[in-house]
Amino acid sequence: MKLLSLLLRLVALAAALLNAPPLWATAYEAELPAGIHGPRLCDFAPCAEVFPGATSFSERKGQPPYVEAYADAQGHKKLLGYVMLSTDITDTPAYSGKPVVTLIGMDVKGRFTGVKVLKHSEPILLLGIPESALTKFNDQYLGKFVGDNIEIGRSRPDEGVIGLDAISGATVTVIAQNQVMLASGAAVARQTGILAPVVRPQATFTDAGRRLDWAALAREGLVQRLVVSPQQVGLDGKSGAPFIELWFGLLNPPEAGRSLLGPAGWQRVMEQLKSGEQALFVIRTGGAESFKGSGFVRGGLYDRVQVRQGMDTFTFRDLDYMPLYGLAAAGAPAYGESAIFIVRSPAFSAAYPWKLNFLGNRVDRATGTRSFANFETPYWLPDGVLQGGRPQVDEPAAPWVKVWKARARDIALFAALLVAVATAYALRDQLTRRATRKNKWPVNAFKYSAWGLSIGFVGFGAMAQPSVTQVLTWFHALLFHWTWALFLSDPFIFLFWIFIIVTVFVWGRGLFCGWLCPFGSLSEALYKLGGALGLKRFQRQLPRALHDKLKWVKYGVFFGLLAVSMFSMGLAEKLAEVEPFKTTFLVGWGQRAWPYTLFAASLLGLSLFVERPFCKYLCPLGAALSMPSTFRWFGLRRKQACSSCKACAVGCGAQAIDADGRIDHRECLHCLDCMVLYTDTHACPPLAKERKRREREGLPLTPVGRDGHFIPIVPVVSAAPAQGPAARS
Repeated sequence: MKLLSLLLRLVALAAALLNAPPLWATAYEAELPAGIHGPRLCDFAPCAEVFPGATSFSERKGQPPYVEAYADAQGHKKLLGYVMLSTDITDTPAYSGKPVVTLIGMDVKGRFTGVKVLKHSEPILLLGIPESALTKFNDQYLGKFVGDNIEIGRSRPDEGVIGLDAISGATVTVIAQNQVMLASGAAVARQTGILAPVVRPQATFTDAGRRLDWAALAREGLVQRLVVSPQQVGLDGKSGAPFIELWFGLLNPPEAGRSLLGPAGWQRVMEQLKSGEQALFVIRTGGAESFKGSGFVRGGLYDRVQVRQGMDTFTFRDLDYMPLYGLAAAGAPAYGESAIFIVRSPAFSAAYPWKLNFLGNRVDRATGTRSFANFETPYWLPDGVLQGGRPQVDEPAAPWVKVWKARARDIALFAALLVAVATAYALRDQLTRRATRKNKWPVNAFKYSAWGLSIGFVGFGAMAQPSVTQVLTWFHALLFHWTWALFLSDPFIFLFWIFIIVTVFVWGRGLFCGWLCPFGSLSEALYKLGGALGLKRFQRQLPRALHDKLKWVKYGVFFGLLAVSMFSMGLAEKLAEVEPFKTTFLVGWGQRAWPYTLFAASLLGLSLFVERPFCKYLCPLGAALSMPSTFRWFGLRRKQACSSCKACAVGCGAQAIDADGRIDHRECLHCLDCMVLYTDTHACPPLAKERKRREREGLPLTPVGRDGHFIPIVPVVSAAPAQGPAARS
């Protein structure tokens, strides 16, 4: 009952963590003022904090938009620089899959003057790493020139690279933030003349005189499709219809233009273009949302669509619009809205890849707040349309690609560890046959090595402790919107989950939970250490009746978190602090509020006396993995005599063997102690009894087979001499 009382106190302490200061970062899922996306940005955002010395700010101007910062100088306004909101320029997602909304200041010389995060959705900055770490990271940009080659990692002066210190445990977040800072600053710097505009050679088109139908145009990439689902903008999407579906493509290439508009229609459009101008068509084939927005207002901007090429953004006003009267390509879809837009800037080149962006409103289901979101589809003319083919283009690598390249060696070692552990476990029959109850080292050598590497290399080194928050994130991604980049952004967790999913369905959850979970391994190691230090007489298992009740607590915790996440993912992530993983491996004991440290220390201290108390009774991740373990392909072996023999059940630390000798693979942690006894002719009571009988009767002691019994002796009978006339002849 004392152990029960202690467990209940730990549960109460986990609940009390929600009231422990500081709990979560102030910018986490912060509600942005409704007017922050209007013309007066600085009336709703703290622009003075990112541009010290400025006394007034203009309305938004330019495209993408920015704000000018001024100081009063003898009654006149002096331009000091510019302030920009990152999401006006780029929607680069961080680890959460959502952008970090950042306010950025830059002076007229292109040097950053201030950075302030207004809103983020990073779970690691919620209760793990303090938000001050992100502030400290952003402070590294102050005084740096927007045109510098700034990367995460060490500086390389010989290559002209300025390095920034990353945040330990939040590599993906800071890589994404670096892209946001440089992309936002460069976009405004090019508009204001701080950076020279990019000069791209104009395209020269081939003309084979072909007339292509719609299917051929789509197959060759001359027309592309942009689809936004209701789930992507926070709607339920039960009807299955898209929020908006667009088709688009360039009209200047002769084969594309003639096929789409007909020879006469294409010629009329080309005659209205000046040298270097490019025309593209856009049609809406699905959804009720308009892509034109306020474009029909005289002098207004078509604020729903724009073209991006590299760091340059090209928008359309009413003078850039031409009506599209129809499509001549056979098989063209019906459409409800259409337009021809003209890109007039000489910085745009049809020879290089570009993207069509649709700008919409996204509703956050967790908070109900609205934010602007960009949805884009790439477009690049095929080789056959361009004279000389496509030019060589060095596209910037995605953040997750940079992470994989930067840690390639550690990733390879981690993958090798997973393969080695899976191989060792697959050969468990050979290992357990070589072990006995008194000498388990053929098994323990592999198991203890896995524990040590899991604690040191995986937990404290790579900080790759899987968590129930990832289960919740994946669940929501499958329901609403799957993004591969989100899950590839942490290579260790990505590989670990592939390993977990495969092995859970092959052997059950025990291989991960019992051999490779960093916290579980640490808990088990402390239990073994306690026994070695003389605490064995104090080590106890909970009574079976109590254990059978408490083991369901972790399922309640998991389903509780899952239910809460459907209403508020942020609250679910806070409640997921019932897992002591962040405190133990990711953040560190000294950087957390005392309740978190006390909770984790209490669980580990209890592990000296009770084998894996958190794993057996509280772990929501273990509960999530237990359910698919029911459908595993392979289980541990049992023989008929196991139903009456209690030897394995007495020695099962996970208490996963019931009174009838059956193994509950949802609770089994695959320690293999029962498999050692299974073939041990001195420790397994049925085998020991049979061995003694054979010794008394002088029968040979044959090996034990896969079924856990001695291999039967088949006497060899020699053939009798042949009899009868045939033999005599």
